[in-house]
Amino acid sequence: MELRHLRYFAAVAETRHFGRAAEGLHMAQPALSQSIRQLESELGTPLFARTTRQVRMTPAGEFFQLEVARILDSVEAATRGVRRIAAGRQGLVRIAFTGSAAHTELPRMARTVKRELPGMGLEIHADLLTPAQVDGLHDGTLDLGVLRPPMPGDGLASRTLSSEPLVLAVAEDHPLAEQTSISMGDLRTERFVLFSGPDSAVNDAILRGAREVDFVPIREHEAAGISVLLPLVAADLGVALVPASVRAAPLAGVVFRDVTDAPTVDLALVWRADETNPAVLAVLDVLSADSPTTASPTTLPEPDEVPR
Repeated sequence: MELRHLRYFAAVAETRHFGRAAEGLHMAQPALSQSIRQLESELGTPLFARTTRQVRMTPAGEFFQLEVARILDSVEAATRGVRRIAAGRQGLVRIAFTGSAAHTELPRMARTVKRELPGMGLEIHADLLTPAQVDGLHDGTLDLGVLRPPMPGDGLASRTLSSEPLVLAVAEDHPLAEQTSISMGDLRTERFVLFSGPDSAVNDAILRGAREVDFVPIREHEAAGISVLLPLVAADLGVALVPASVRAAPLAGVVFRDVTDAPTVDLALVWRADETNPAVLAVLDVLSADSPTTASPTTLPEPDEVPR
């Protein structure tokens, strides 16, 4: 039994007329009649009762008509799905966000994809630092990353989304919480909560800003992400310099203060430079059109040193 036999049967069942069915199928009536007889022979029962004046369904034919309609609908749906996937209109894209970006970029990007690509699914990985995202992009467990460059290795392309200053996060009863003007030099004797690991882009910016005013931050505690860092600050276990976007996710007991000479950090959308998955490329296209910047995608060179 072939799919074409089911389509032939459906046409005859709908018209109850071999001649009109053959015309609609653009085939000769004898060939259609022969195909239906072959189908009936394979099933072992007549599907149509034929007379010189009419063609009517047998009980087996009526049952078979319902099943064939279901099968053909499923085939059509599967065909549409395959074509949508091939066109990048349907699929699953795995995207990761560094801690603060989850509060600002995730809502905007998710809304854009939902609006422009309603058949696309997003698998979200939040509060993932740059090194872990880079590893995921290289090993294929992630498709897109929203992270803070630079990043090690090559084979990745990026588009800058924003550049933002670091702001000071302190406990609400900390003396600096009452200051109206704070500079990097004012943090010289403070104990810091920094991000854990050697590859944090924010840590690198903090160290760079501190060096410019001749001090090295005192590392009191470390946190794997914003969700742990801010509670440590709220407990007054240290101060922290964090991207300004963290203000979008306030925590009781923590206040944020601008720092006049604070360093800045970039945020970038990153993907594999040789990406061929139509779903990923489609998401990149709609995010590019909705991007707050007009920066061109660039392939990232392998740096001599990759401090974070």
